[in-house]
Amino acid sequence: MKFTSIFNVATAATIAASMAGGFAYADAMHPMTGEKLAADQTFTYRLLDGIPTLDPQLNEDVSGSDILRDLFEGLTNQDADGNTIPGVAESWEASEGNTVYTFKLRDNAKWSNGDPVTANDFVYAWRRAADPATASPYSWYIDLMSIKNGSEVLAGDLAPDQLGVEAVDDYTFKVSLSQALPYFVAMTTHATVFPTHQATIEAHGDQWTRPENMVSNGAYKLTEWVLKERTTRERNTMYWNNDKTILDKVVTLVINDDNVALTRWRAGELDQTAVPAGQYPRLKEELPAETFSFPRLCNYYYTFNLTDSGHPAFQDVRVRKALAYAVDRDVVVEKVLQAGQYPAYTFTPGATAGFSVPDVDFAGWTQAERDAKAKELLAEAGFGADNPLKFDMLYNTSEGHKKIATAIAAMWKQKLGVEAVLANMEWKTFLDVRGKQDFQLARGAWCGDYNEASTFLDLVDTDSGYNDGKWSNAEVDQLLAEAKTSADPSANYTRIEQILAEEMPVIPVYHYTGNFMLKTSLKGWPFGNVEQNWYSRDLYKVAE
Repeated sequence: MKFTSIFNVATAATIAASMAGGFAYADAMHPMTGEKLAADQTFTYRLLDGIPTLDPQLNEDVSGSDILRDLFEGLTNQDADGNTIPGVAESWEASEGNTVYTFKLRDNAKWSNGDPVTANDFVYAWRRAADPATASPYSWYIDLMSIKNGSEVLAGDLAPDQLGVEAVDDYTFKVSLSQALPYFVAMTTHATVFPTHQATIEAHGDQWTRPENMVSNGAYKLTEWVLKERTTRERNTMYWNNDKTILDKVVTLVINDDNVALTRWRAGELDQTAVPAGQYPRLKEELPAETFSFPRLCNYYYTFNLTDSGHPAFQDVRVRKALAYAVDRDVVVEKVLQAGQYPAYTFTPGATAGFSVPDVDFAGWTQAERDAKAKELLAEAGFGADNPLKFDMLYNTSEGHKKIATAIAAMWKQKLGVEAVLANMEWKTFLDVRGKQDFQLARGAWCGDYNEASTFLDLVDTDSGYNDGKWSNAEVDQLLAEAKTSADPSANYTRIEQILAEEMPVIPVYHYTGNFMLKTSLKGWPFGNVEQNWYSRDLYKVAE
């Protein structure tokens, strides 16, 4: 299968004069649309927090993945509608009952230092992700992909070189699975399985991701990284499709306050920023062409710490249900957020491909009925005016997260007499604390790694690296295992959601919409991709 980007129809006559390393698009016309392009092809956007790492095998957050998709290219990419399309791999085929996948790599893919990108680079990276010595927070993804010997390598029972990946030759990469996995190829768009340059990592150790050291194979290379301040990525002239890229530079600015970021966006310092919580209606009316809201493949929830370090009261399912029932999700989405988000009564969003939102009892009740049941359950559990429930409620620093936590805590206080003590931490510390189960109740959110319900439900598997509350249910584990090889796993997913509603290890709050401010000069944003896997090489700026 051949990938032809929207720019491939352009001929030399429609593109401006060739420059060193590629074509000059500035001040030219867009080869497809005929729009006049801006002289300055720099895209600047805001990040809430600094990026903890730019190592593909160590990354675990959405913002980091956005940058990594520019710096590195995996076997496959996604188009503007979320379809899987070729990346370094020009084609692939499945054999042996869909348990062996063979990828043919393009022979013109290069690293930023000019080295060819080969199958060995993928073998190295995938083994590195699975190797316990790497301590990848996403190592479980290798097992999730059903790669042969993946679980044994992760457990340290087999050496990484026993992982079911092989370089047949320089441009043929073969993956053997332990079982057929229908959506395996779609999973290869994820940053964890991007190739990495072995010689660079061996030469520089944990400093290999510094701009002066990094060797990457994406459309851009890292030229600046000031922790908690900014990153800059610029055109990689060695990228195999560089002559079809229009944006020359992408800059991120770390701005912790949503309203400050909006002010700077209005001043023209940013091309894109988040819509502050509650301001979408006003901004949409004021700036309709620059204010956007669209479905996202993401959920927002709070998770109970069910280990011995958690609050003892959370071991009682009646307490967990009471807190979940008393959250008025309509108030959260309609009064606090006001940007089209969807109240969540299931963990998996309705926007997920092939997923039908199942009926769970409390979703069909009125809020008054949920509140009444919450009071009843909390009293049965022994909490009330004479024995009030009090616990810590943790979220990462953000005005939006603060507003949501404040609103939910107020609901619990007013309806149940419960005191939730709010605490916030910056992103990296928050991830560390939550991952160590050093919390009582903590905010969680997940954006799908691929468009299938298991990308959410696998988080509640007993062995999931992101089961931060450490809830365990043998039936759920079995249903998830069976779903991986089922032609139609929908019944499994429905049952899992019903169990989650019965046991309430997490409190689903809402399902995301993407909402941000975007300057009209920036074009090509993939609004139809519910995963929001975007690539700067597909964007461009028009003259104003």
